Amino acid sequence: MKKVKRILWPLLIALVVLIAGGIVYLKATAYQPTTAAKTAEKSAQSTTNSLYFPSDDHQKPLVVFYPGALVTPASYSIWAQQVAAAGYPVYIAKFPLNLAVLSPNVATKILNGSKRDYVIGGHSLGGVMASRYAKNHDDQQLKGVFYMASYPDEKGRLDQTKLPVLSLTASRDGVLNWSNYEKAKKYLPTTTNYQQIKGGNHGGFGSYGQQKGDHSAMITNAAQQKQVAQDLIAWLNQLNQ
Repeated sequence: MKKVKRILWPLLIALVVLIAGGIVYLKATAYQPTTAAKTAEKSAQSTTNSLYFPSDDHQKPLVVFYPGALVTPASYSIWAQQVAAAGYPVYIAKFPLNLAVLSPNVATKILNGSKRDYVIGGHSLGGVMASRYAKNHDDQQLKGVFYMASYPDEKGRLDQTKLPVLSLTASRDGVLNWSNYEKAKKYLPTTTNYQQIKGGNHGGFGSYGQQKGDHSAMITNAAQQKQVAQDLIAWLNQLNQ
């Protein structure tokens, strides 16, 4: 028994060190907001589960947003601020280690029993998790789902629902798996609204600099942020008619 303990203890310590090192690494490599995004973030309220951009309008649907993998919530502050200014409050979800897969149902905590209508969406991996949430919480309050450089997997398929869906992509996206994106269209309603931002890239759906593997954008980040906000607002306005 003592011999077994002498073997197990070093292994346990090594495992703990490995896990701790992994956590430190993920935190250190997370994409951080640009100066412009940090400025926009000042209009938000930080809560335990989200970065909240309030609106004076108390009738329009809430917007719940799941960030992409390893992207900090504040990185989406620019378009979120613009959408909130149009009357749609925005909640950018916070996840452990900035990974939506570690807390996919955080939207329930964000909504906190609210009876107000809402839409949910996400960027990249965040969109996949948001889609799964929507599939499992398709009720009268959920009014639509949106994707930014993202698509549903089979667990988040929405083709059998009547939910309005917006799919935003960018022509210079070098991170999105375009083949899988096309294949995943079978999981979306035939009424899905597809929009593409010409000259934009994957990282341009937020404001956190160049993402590994991405193509260089042919438009400024400010221009892409404005287009993201405009497309999302136009879609929301249609839902709110």
